[in-house]
Amino acid sequence: MSEGTATTADLDVRLEKHRVELTGYCYRMLGSSFEAEDAVQDTMVRAWRSYDKFEGRSSMRSWLYRIATNVCLDMLNAGNRRARPMDLTAPSPLAQAALTPRPDNTWLEPVPDARVLPAAGDPAEAAVAKESVRLAFMAALQQLPPKQRAVLILREVLAWKASEVAELLGTTVASVNSALQRARATLAENAGAGADAATSDPLDEEQQKLLERYVAAFEGYDMTALTALLHEDAIMTMPPFDLWLRGPEDITGFMTTLGAACADSCLVPVEVNGLPGFAQYKPDEETGGYTPWAVQALEISKGRITGFHCFLDTARWFPLFGLPLHLDGPADAEALGARGAGATGGVAGPGGPGAVGGLEAEADQVE
Repeated sequence: MSEGTATTADLDVRLEKHRVELTGYCYRMLGSSFEAEDAVQDTMVRAWRSYDKFEGRSSMRSWLYRIATNVCLDMLNAGNRRARPMDLTAPSPLAQAALTPRPDNTWLEPVPDARVLPAAGDPAEAAVAKESVRLAFMAALQQLPPKQRAVLILREVLAWKASEVAELLGTTVASVNSALQRARATLAENAGAGADAATSDPLDEEQQKLLERYVAAFEGYDMTALTALLHEDAIMTMPPFDLWLRGPEDITGFMTTLGAACADSCLVPVEVNGLPGFAQYKPDEETGGYTPWAVQALEISKGRITGFHCFLDTARWFPLFGLPLHLDGPADAEALGARGAGATGGVAGPGGPGAVGGLEAEADQVE
């Protein structure tokens, strides 16, 4: 059967096999895990509605990327640029620390690796893919104009040829090369905190031991032990609050004052933005057991923790990572960690796995 013909069932399968890589592309473009899933679902609906016009002159993959690019560029027309707290404000001394939230669409959002990183047989390809969703790289991408962002992702991350990108964007090879050159220069100028952070796979033995020491220090709320693990310029962020702290003294000082309720927490390993991370559950004094508090993404460099990023909107993040909203006790956390919870990308949302089967009905509704 040619690429230009397919049964309804076959089209479902063929569209679905591109979902993860398209979600990764849209996430890099938009900086939001939920907007990326919306963009991919919109892409799939548009593909379904216009499939009879697909003539097979390009691969289905290229055709879907063209649709996804147009969807993302339309979404970016509003001009919103996702950021980290340190991209917006100066660090707060502990004595002036105040928890001031900003709207959700301000922040660069975390994402489970499995939602955006297709399985790669080549370890080198897998490493490049993980590097391209690290928080620091994602924040740098947000500094690029939308079309430069698309060019850089397609050329540098996905290894498309300049001619392929030019065809997708409806422009010339010279224009693509110029946009790529400008994008590279902007990224070089905006290489900020976390740019050299190690990805989560593979971690070497020293990095793995560092994480084990971190878990022991955090769960034991041992500030002396935690201080020994933090780089002297370590950064702590807590979106949706714009507060961020720098240095072990202010970080541990915050944890023992405004953050004192996090004592006796349980940590469950997760794979987040190509980085080692944990889901943090803190004691629930009202109902007993443990309640979600944060998804933590850790940046590690040269044997120390350089970034400690806590995403606090647990009603959104924990279901996305496939994590329960209550634990009865530490044994539950151990069981979750043993089965790799948070590593599989969680449950399917509106744009999650299995959503293609509803495309025909959704497309009919749009009509």
